[in-house]
Amino acid sequence: MSLGIQKVEALDEGHFVCVEWEDGSESSYPCVWLRDNCQCPLCFLPSAGARRLLFEDLDVNIVVKRVALADRKKISVTWPDEHTSEYEAEWLKKRCFSEEARSVMRADLFLPERQYWGSDLQLPKIPFEEIMHNDESAYKWLCTLRKVGIVLLTGAATRQGELIRLGQRIGFLRLTFYGPTWQVQDKADANNVAYTTGRLCFHTDYPVLQHPPGVQFLHCIKQTAAGGESEVVDGFNVSNKLKKQNPEAFQILSSTAVDYDDVGVDYCDFAVHCKQRIIDIDSRGQAIRINYNNATRDTVFDIPAEKVRPFYAALKEFNDLLNSAEYKFTYKLKPGDIVTFDNWRVLHGRQSYPSGSEVTRHLEGAYADWDVVMSRLRLLRKRVLNRD
Repeated sequence: MSLGIQKVEALDEGHFVCVEWEDGSESSYPCVWLRDNCQCPLCFLPSAGARRLLFEDLDVNIVVKRVALADRKKISVTWPDEHTSEYEAEWLKKRCFSEEARSVMRADLFLPERQYWGSDLQLPKIPFEEIMHNDESAYKWLCTLRKVGIVLLTGAATRQGELIRLGQRIGFLRLTFYGPTWQVQDKADANNVAYTTGRLCFHTDYPVLQHPPGVQFLHCIKQTAAGGESEVVDGFNVSNKLKKQNPEAFQILSSTAVDYDDVGVDYCDFAVHCKQRIIDIDSRGQAIRINYNNATRDTVFDIPAEKVRPFYAALKEFNDLLNSAEYKFTYKLKPGDIVTFDNWRVLHGRQSYPSGSEVTRHLEGAYADWDVVMSRLRLLRKRVLNRD
């Protein structure tokens, strides 16, 4: 049961409204925020969940004229122009400005909790058809994908097109220059190193894009008898290790803009260039995205010459950690397996396999954006947990 309101009053010469809850706790709300978020039909469009009030019409120095407790579940605020706003207790409580309440809201909206792993990874597995037809299984899949960074879906049909179905299950796939989906197999005159039989070192896909795809899907349709094992590593775990082991190297990789390029023809012709930091960090210095693909790192390097060798030394240390036995996990996809993973966090690679006159290994790949995945996760959570 949600808390009721015991008392409401204006403070700080009307710049704040203070709500005292039935349990004795208090929440303070800036009046400019309250006026900005008036929920009346003139200021808010419920059918779109969007604000109607124009920012140029908002007085950032506004103070409350009167505040009243309509009942224990609602407060009423009257503004200097006699406009009246009402705010439900539950709505206010959810948006409390205390650190504790904001932390709860962050966790609820973005699921920031991470479970780090190394070579000891217990690869989560869920049957493909279960997540396609059961909301609880689909919700579990996406929650685990967010927390662990990788989930293996098993038992898909060994034909192209299953990733299109998977994309429709979450919303839609991310179109790139390699098409809505793409075929990973040995190709003559390959326009990507993945389309060969050689070893692929640890990398994230598409750091050459300003906004790299957040999630990657790889569906095993055919698997070679010898070689072709997949390797993955938790980039966030390794970044944390580097930060402790060599803070200077971490600082270099999280501040140096590295040039990437990808030029060729596939879904259409393309000439893509971008600058990315190997380790993107947030305001607290925590890694939030890894942008590392040695194959598409450009020969152009737009930094002063004297900073080049220290950068290479830092990247070498990071790369050595990625490849250490402590952190990398090796497995082999079977036909019908679909590995789904966080392309901003999990670096992946592949061991080499023998080339031949026929295609012996075939994976179909696709991308989705985290915005799409998180949208589906929130909708599934609401449905599964019967939450408002």
